[in-house]
Amino acid sequence: MSVFWKGQRVVVTGGSGFIGSHMVEQLVAQEAHVTVVDNISRGKLENLREVRGRIQIQSVDLRNVEAASQIFRGHDIVIHLAARVAGVSHNQAHPAEMFYKNSMINIQVLEAARLAGVTRFEAVSTACVYPRDCIIPTPESEGFRGDPEPSNLGYGWSKRMLEIQARLYAEEYKMEIGVVRPYNAYGPRDHFDTATSHVIPALIRRVLEGEDPVVVWGGGEQTRAFLYVDDFARGILEAAQRHRLPDPVNLGTREEISIRDLIHLIVEISGKNPEIVFDRSKPSGQPRRNCDTGKSEQLVGFRARVSLQEGLRRTIAWYQGVLNCGGVHA
Repeated sequence: MSVFWKGQRVVVTGGSGFIGSHMVEQLVAQEAHVTVVDNISRGKLENLREVRGRIQIQSVDLRNVEAASQIFRGHDIVIHLAARVAGVSHNQAHPAEMFYKNSMINIQVLEAARLAGVTRFEAVSTACVYPRDCIIPTPESEGFRGDPEPSNLGYGWSKRMLEIQARLYAEEYKMEIGVVRPYNAYGPRDHFDTATSHVIPALIRRVLEGEDPVVVWGGGEQTRAFLYVDDFARGILEAAQRHRLPDPVNLGTREEISIRDLIHLIVEISGKNPEIVFDRSKPSGQPRRNCDTGKSEQLVGFRARVSLQEGLRRTIAWYQGVLNCGGVHA
């Protein structure tokens, strides 16, 4: 990967966020010339602390196609990570908001890349495109069957629309566009706001801050396969390098765990001992979610390297450091 990325002029939208900052660090390590395009906040700048002197940072509203295209000019590839993301409860309560905000960003970013003459584009989709009753492990062919899982309906449809746009732009404008569907990222710098975050950061924060009992939505039987953020970012870069077609590829891990076992593992690693209560009156999302990794292994050569237990240890240690410094990373 180092030979490919060395000297490449790369835009990373959303590059100051959770996943984007890890990707930017990997790109800098591979000697790429990186421009981060994002709505920059103080917390997001902190994410880029280790590489700030070696990258360009541009703060822009990505819905402004003219402004975005000006920044994109002269670059070799755009990796589109920017998105409005949230947890199950927020997605379920605000499907129209999630669809509108994400669709507007996606449409304008890809059009801005075209106007700027950027011929390489990596569209980061999501596992949320899949229907509730999809085959498990889920092959990419399930991505447009029925509606996306109801608790992620608006967000899932916005990503399906991005995939359609990618296919059409590749066909009409001859752009080289790849599409990846990553699964359930977690790790240091994640969003730890319990109102909007995903399950792992929400549970870690509640356990480490001494909540007792810890109330978990659903019965705990629902299963997920979680991808550590370093693997997530590496997978996107490997796909951008090796698979330049708008033919979606899953990025995930074969390691699957129930939410019940997950909360017990977090408690064990953290050294806490709260009571755990499962609230079956609350939504739990899709009963099971895990992907078929065969396509990514064959076409991209991607395999997850960090086990869930090791990834949780790293994430918990990082968040304990945040608490010890008197801050909360939301």
